[in-house]
Amino acid sequence: MLGKKDMADFDRPGDLNTIIGKGTFFEGSIKVQSSLRVDGRVKGSVSTSDSLIVGKEGEIEGEVHVKNAVIGGKVRGKVHATGKVVLEANSRFNGELKTAKLVIDEGAIFEGVCSMGQEDGKASVGERLADGAKSLIGAPKEETPVTQKK
Repeated sequence: MLGKKDMADFDRPGDLNTIIGKGTFFEGSIKVQSSLRVDGRVKGSVSTSDSLIVGKEGEIEGEVHVKNAVIGGKVRGKVHATGKVVLEANSRFNGELKTAKLVIDEGAIFEGVCSMGQEDGKASVGERLADGAKSLIGAPKEETPVTQKK
């Protein structure tokens, strides 16, 4: 669960004006101007200008575009967050995640791929290395052709 310090990182999210309640199933595309809480099931595209909160019993299957996300339930698909994503204990994520900051609590399950970087135009570590840096652990390196001596 988020403490006071963690909530400060969310830049004071806007009003929570949309809730998909427990027992509700929504299929399609939903775009919310502020924050969204999902305690039911959503299949499709979700887009919010602020924060997404997925409750313990909430489920999302599809593509998600948000500023910040707190996931306590299940998410399967692609998540694109310009800010921070928190996977709470007992949450489950399957898919592709792109975010600036990621917190995975003990007990959360993450299956998939994660890409982290700045959205403000700054080059990522991999891009900087390709421009001439010698090496960093785990960084991509240029391949040199191997020739056999006879």
